[in-house]
Amino acid sequence: MERGDRKTDRYAVVGHPVRHSRSPMIHQLFARQTGQNISYETIDASAAEFEVAVRGFGAAGGKGLNITLPHKERAFELATDCSAPASRACAVNTLTFKTGGVIRGDNTDGSGFLRDITVNQGQDVGGKRVLIFGAGGATRGILAPLLDAQPASIVLANRTVERAAALIGQFASPDELSSCALADLPELGPFDIVVNATSAGVRGENLPFPESCLASTSFCYDLAYGLGGTPFVTWARDHGAGAAVQGWGMLVEQAAESFQIWRGVRPETQPILAKMNL
Repeated sequence: MERGDRKTDRYAVVGHPVRHSRSPMIHQLFARQTGQNISYETIDASAAEFEVAVRGFGAAGGKGLNITLPHKERAFELATDCSAPASRACAVNTLTFKTGGVIRGDNTDGSGFLRDITVNQGQDVGGKRVLIFGAGGATRGILAPLLDAQPASIVLANRTVERAAALIGQFASPDELSSCALADLPELGPFDIVVNATSAGVRGENLPFPESCLASTSFCYDLAYGLGGTPFVTWARDHGAGAAVQGWGMLVEQAAESFQIWRGVRPETQPILAKMNL
């Protein structure tokens, strides 16, 4: 595909399922804003199909891929060279195909999350008590940037406390990072920032989180997002949180970070957030 004398560079997002992804729209808006000549598509690939899809896209001249669920840890394994954030998270959401067969892996989830929290939402993480529900891949992606922002403490609360403890061990067990079972949370009192990194409630079940985690000053953030809101945001608002938002801003900010890696220019995110009515 050509536009004038310039070749159109191909990018895509890989996931399963992926048809619902807003990434093509976001990246096309970024390209229009910055004058970049790209195309961006979706690739639905199961776990069994993932490696073939990635290598095939690169072999066909593709420049880069965004990686979404459930493939971020597998992408980390496929990458031949990784950035520090990707290595710390052991997960990759951005692949870049370079000369000599090099596949560069980056993780922009954490930086996108922190930028949305601090810049778009105006929250100061430094010195705050932070609670994260969940100890899976989503938590792994945001944990290092959160630690770098120097909160007073971060508690990982998970149904299986052993999984949370194992994740903390991967980060060399810093003093401000601890774990607990969901059942133990009422003893810890309210938190300044509460982050949901689980899929709890999406099938209509009651959320297993105690309202004692919240105060009228608590800021709640759901890594998930949906056109009709999310169960966690509804729960937080119903139980008196000062503010509760879903992860649309993180989606846009991490996409901007990926775009900068690929194209060398960081697009302005505010016009995109405004277009999405966020």
